[in-house]
Amino acid sequence: MRVRRPGPGWIAAVLGVLAGVGACGRAPSPSDAGLAALPWDSIVQRARGSRVTWVMWRGDPSINRFVDGWVAPRLRERYGIELNPVDGQGAAIVNQLVVEREAGGRGTADLVWINGETFSNLRRERLLFGPWAHRLPSARYLDSASAIVMRDFEADPAGYEAPWGRVQFALIYDSARTPRPPRSVAELAEWIRAHPGRFTHDQSFTGIAFLKQVMYALGGGVARFQGGFHEAEYRRASALVWDWLSRLRPYFWRGGDAYPADVAALERLFANGEVDFAMSMNENEVVTKVRQGVLPPTARALVLRDGSLANAHFLGIPFNAPHKAAAMVVADFLLSPEAQLEKQRPEVWADGTVLAPDRLPRIWADSFARLLSDPRAIPRDTLWRYAVPEVNPRYHERLAQDWRARIRSLRP
Repeated sequence: MRVRRPGPGWIAAVLGVLAGVGACGRAPSPSDAGLAALPWDSIVQRARGSRVTWVMWRGDPSINRFVDGWVAPRLRERYGIELNPVDGQGAAIVNQLVVEREAGGRGTADLVWINGETFSNLRRERLLFGPWAHRLPSARYLDSASAIVMRDFEADPAGYEAPWGRVQFALIYDSARTPRPPRSVAELAEWIRAHPGRFTHDQSFTGIAFLKQVMYALGGGVARFQGGFHEAEYRRASALVWDWLSRLRPYFWRGGDAYPADVAALERLFANGEVDFAMSMNENEVVTKVRQGVLPPTARALVLRDGSLANAHFLGIPFNAPHKAAAMVVADFLLSPEAQLEKQRPEVWADGTVLAPDRLPRIWADSFARLLSDPRAIPRDTLWRYAVPEVNPRYHERLAQDWRARIRSLRP
């Protein structure tokens, strides 16, 4: 999942609310502890009339249209729930909840979109309500055999968050310009040398995910990094990444002295013909962006045979959420076959489902199967063959920190 930090104005607004409720706001109800044990009909009844504030990434128009134009009206009509999406992710969520805990007042968020280091930090600080995810009726359709769906960067969600989307890293290329693209990290290195100035990666989450794939490939495979963060292993493997980059940096776009800020900026360079590859943490994004006219019709996606990072994104409920029952209903709706199918449609968002086709009623399974017919989509068996899971989030954090420090030190 791509991460965008909310601006200081949003955090200031939260602090302003806390200043007003810190002394007189009510604490979470003592009955919250038994909420997840109630019959589902009772939870739905409690949810009616609630306004659910969902802290989520609001940086993609396709996602916003899905949430605002499709999800929100159905929640209102079916459950009497008003959905209030608010921009925010990552460290800002953790900081907000820490401040609210210290103030001792009522929470300002009911639902949060999280994964990886954010979930790890929230669990460590005991800032999430739960367990509750196992109580969702739609959870019976989850792909429970998938470690990618049922683990969050190696962590057991333990019922404190519910998966609602699955994505996989892919390189995007133009089949007209690059008819025989590289298929491994070694082949990519050769291609970069042979085509100076035609490759780069972005500075955000996706660019670091690309470097993590390189680390897996050069460092002996994902198994070397599993089982928690190990400093010695990170130092050994990251040294191979820095050596790989130092040898290839002169052949990068602008000699490696500048990098696009995010995936959108990289996609613009690709669409304008300045570079020959873009990348995405959603293997289906190429289908959507071609249909929208953002990318050329001949754009295609590929996964490297060394391994393609795959992860799930999740929904959590803060410990002090004022409308926990309604948050559970929203999470269940987002996990339903209806909502999962809609968000996976290429013309909507193309976000992958966390549901298992063989657990779905036939009518839904057939509908999902029809979505895979686009010729630009990577075949599902190819995705599964090369998918590798995320490891402890500390690897991603350290790689991001060290890359930024090294790139700054290399600049003239």
